[in-house]
Amino acid sequence: MSLIRQVWFLVLGVVLASVLGSMAVSAIGMRALLQTQLQLKNSDNAAALALALSQQGGDAQLMSLLVSAQFDTGHYQSLRWLAADGSVAFERTAPGRSSKAPAWFVALTPIDTQPGVAKVSNGWNAVGSVEVRSQSAYAHDELWRASLRMMGLMAGVGLLAGLAAFWVLGRIRRPLDNAVTQAEALVAGQYTQVDEPREPELRRLSRAMNTMVERVRQMFEAQSSQLEVLRVQAHCDALTGMSTRTHFLAELDSALTRDEGPVRAGLVLLRLRDLAGLNQRLGRAAVDQLLVAMAHAVQVYPERVKGCLAGRLNGADFALWLPAPDVVGDTAKALADALQASLPAFGAGVQVALGAVELARERPSSDWFGAADAALARAEGRPGFVVEVLAPSAEAQIQGERAWRAQISEALRERRGRLAEYPVLDKQGQVLHLECPLQLRLVADGPFESAARWLPLAVRSRLTAEIDLQAVALALEAIVLDGRARCVNVAPSSLLDGGFVARLREQVFQSPQAARKLGLELAEGAAIQHFELLQEMGRQLRPLGVKLGLEHAGAGLAQVDRLYQAGLDYVKLDAAVVAGVSGDAARAAFVRGMVIMLRSLALKVYAEGVVDGMDVQALWDCELDGVTGPWATAQT
Repeated sequence: MSLIRQVWFLVLGVVLASVLGSMAVSAIGMRALLQTQLQLKNSDNAAALALALSQQGGDAQLMSLLVSAQFDTGHYQSLRWLAADGSVAFERTAPGRSSKAPAWFVALTPIDTQPGVAKVSNGWNAVGSVEVRSQSAYAHDELWRASLRMMGLMAGVGLLAGLAAFWVLGRIRRPLDNAVTQAEALVAGQYTQVDEPREPELRRLSRAMNTMVERVRQMFEAQSSQLEVLRVQAHCDALTGMSTRTHFLAELDSALTRDEGPVRAGLVLLRLRDLAGLNQRLGRAAVDQLLVAMAHAVQVYPERVKGCLAGRLNGADFALWLPAPDVVGDTAKALADALQASLPAFGAGVQVALGAVELARERPSSDWFGAADAALARAEGRPGFVVEVLAPSAEAQIQGERAWRAQISEALRERRGRLAEYPVLDKQGQVLHLECPLQLRLVADGPFESAARWLPLAVRSRLTAEIDLQAVALALEAIVLDGRARCVNVAPSSLLDGGFVARLREQVFQSPQAARKLGLELAEGAAIQHFELLQEMGRQLRPLGVKLGLEHAGAGLAQVDRLYQAGLDYVKLDAAVVAGVSGDAARAAFVRGMVIMLRSLALKVYAEGVVDGMDVQALWDCELDGVTGPWATAQT
């Protein structure tokens, strides 16, 4: 039983006891008063009647008439005239009148009075006495009416007392409810502050809770800062701060396997020529400054362009991946011009070769580096700051995009879509849920195409909202059929459609049972760029049982200022974060730190794109909740 309910029972008990006690005291006092009044009435009436009889000169007939007349004028139960010898000379009686009060009340409050007695005389001679007994039913009637009035009055007082108690307990309960809400929010990873009430005891409680929440928030921020240090140690080159070769390759592989992004992209390789000779001529410190200057020139692009990747591959080589078509050549030439303007200031003989290539994103990373290395080799064949670009014809790409756009729209209209299924496994090998990316049959009799082929063009054509709604509809239908939990991807661009969340909520609302096994995933960028829209989506859908998660999560989580308020259920670490974790203690420490931070926000943590079984075991050691990727698919 809750504390407030116990207090309520106590208040009600006290009020009820007070009311009943007051009524009992009032009834007893009223009964005594009425009994005394009735006794006095009997005595007074007996005295008055005896006086009247004494004036009749001992005439028995007149005295009998007078007694009879007195009986007829009053509410008497009996009137008796007793002779001097004690015998009854004359008597009038009436049956006892039934009271209007309930029988239990009459039995509970008996009114018992003695008859009034007075002597009758004839001159100086005593001729007998009279006894007068009044009806007690009238006293019970009045006592019952008085008790009812008192009951009404006490009920009103009790009601007012109850309302006052309700108001007081409400004031007491609000700070307690706020403290409970604050504690529940803290469990959910939200750091909320509450106003301090006026009551000293409750003010101390609220102040203590606010202090605790603030300290936990500070601990979380300190943990985030420590995590950023671990990330730099695990992923970044010590000299330039850019991604190491291992991490850059992992980021590139992850980017190439994602559905979002353009169909084609570009890769630029930069090489500082004759690194060994420069070290001998300029000195190691000067060459380090030279390399840092190159890194700053390359790093400008990832800082300004979303999805851009940059890294230092080895001592003299840098790489820049551009997630956009038809820009690789201009970017490489702009880099060459910037480097040619700044690097010669470090000393004579500084030269840089740049090789650039543009390919389809569906090509593996080995093809990208093979083509870029070939372009770089050709650039090294000429002196100075040289750029060699290998890029396909742009006109053919534009024509293909137009045709694909029409095919996507037609496939949506005809509902030519299906969901692929990839398992997310826990440590025991149980399927937590199925990842279900949408595939479209762009040609009526053709194969189903993965989203990597058509989603970039759908984003340009603003078709992602319709695509995501169709994917959710297919997932709900599949859940109804087999009861297995499923998760579908939602494009961040869909959040920009003003009616998307409302339509999605209505669609989910139609299948309340299936909605409890539905998950929606958005890329990490959605939490960075559209935080309020993501938060509103969570407010609309999570009460219906829908789970919300972030995929491709990595270093970008540090840019989400209010991650604890995003309304998420889980976070899926990017393949670039978890790849090679079994052989790299620094990467394992970073992953473990990510898990600790996210668990403090009451979020589950999964890993995506896992290929190596050794990495899986290392991830279990880091206390992850589940993994997905080629390794997980092979286990089922």
